[in-house]
Amino acid sequence: MFAALTVDWSALFANSAVRTALLMGISAALINASLGVFTLLRGHAFAGHALGDISSAGGAASFLLGISALWGFLGMAWLAALAMGWLGLREARERDLATGIVLGAGLGLTALFLYLAMTTTSASGSTVTVLFGSLFAVSPGLVPPVLLLTLGTLSAITLGFRPLLLIAADADLARAQGIPVAILEILYLLLLGLAAAISAMTIGAILATALLLGPAGAALQLATRPVWAFVWAAGLATLAVVLGIFLSWQSYYWFSGASWPVSFFIVLLTLLEYLGASLWAAQRGRKIWAAAMPPPSGCAKDC
Repeated sequence: MFAALTVDWSALFANSAVRTALLMGISAALINASLGVFTLLRGHAFAGHALGDISSAGGAASFLLGISALWGFLGMAWLAALAMGWLGLREARERDLATGIVLGAGLGLTALFLYLAMTTTSASGSTVTVLFGSLFAVSPGLVPPVLLLTLGTLSAITLGFRPLLLIAADADLARAQGIPVAILEILYLLLLGLAAAISAMTIGAILATALLLGPAGAALQLATRPVWAFVWAAGLATLAVVLGIFLSWQSYYWFSGASWPVSFFIVLLTLLEYLGASLWAAQRGRKIWAAAMPPPSGCAKDC
């Protein structure tokens, strides 16, 4: 019994699959945490969920065509983001309609590509991998491009932080101040597509929303200023990924050589983080997200 509770740290970090999982998982956590805060503040949760699901078509196509899963997931997510931007994301009704149309088309392609991959290739486990992820099976060759994409995404968010936050608070005011709202909308959607694609690669397309919205939702209930919302989100997302990988590794010893999926633990931890933050906010009578969202006129000073 007690042997199952001991941790062989040397074996854990000596395993190349664990090291790859940590690098990929932390990259996904940082990107999704940053984009998740903007997504919730802008009311684009459905769009974020849809992009994760739609990227599964690219993942399925990568199995079918024998190409890198990264470019499959990312290519389809970016195509969907551009389509959603072209169909119109200004009004809530237009946004949801455009998102729903693109989501339906993407899921239809996913069904087709998975069917063809299973019937015409040897990729028998493609369905589980695409929909639910396989973080320990990610190729180490994907780490360098993902790290570069992570660095580029975080740099773009840092440079565009104040304009993006002002657009989230009041797009009309941002437009009146000369901010190129339309261009930043497309940039935001492309970055959101990137976050959804990398999250889908790590914990699966079906579960990708948890990493995008869970830590961000918790952070917006804990933070008192916008910057701290991003710090909280990054910390909570990274904690969920690292602890999820550790628990999945240890579960091999708990259940007689049958480890539980890392995706399950990551999603469970993001849920617990959100519930914990909600209880903390409720006990203090705080209004959800209000403290982290500055008034539009005070954004430049309070950000």
